[in-house]
Amino acid sequence: MIGTLALAIDPGTRKCGIAVVQNDAPPRTQYREVVTTPDLPAAISKIIARFPANVVLIGDATNAQIVESVVRPLLPSSIAIEFVAEAFTSERARARWCRENPPTNLWERLFPGLRTPAEPVDDYAAVILAEQYFAAQS
Repeated sequence: MIGTLALAIDPGTRKCGIAVVQNDAPPRTQYREVVTTPDLPAAISKIIARFPANVVLIGDATNAQIVESVVRPLLPSSIAIEFVAEAFTSERARARWCRENPPTNLWERLFPGLRTPAEPVDDYAAVILAEQYFAAQS
């Protein structure tokens, strides 16, 4: 599985996280963004043209079936769609955002538990879905 390029989607009713992750040691994120759910088809078309993914991963909870029905017609038939358990990915995404975006002021340093991301972290959740998938394949 080393070298596999995954397009991961954290589906939601209003927005979706998207990430392209290469299965290296450790996995490498090549692209990530948050898009509104209505904009998902255009975003997926753009990403598939730029990154030749081997597999598409979709979180298995909120809106998963609808996202699959939107994404499947945009993909070449050779690309498989897999569902990945997304339990606790939102919490893990927030924690990763906090690690990658260190506190910038004294208040945040004194009370790190009160920090909240300034932007949605659904793209981080998509990265975590890909990492979970690769870990399960090993």
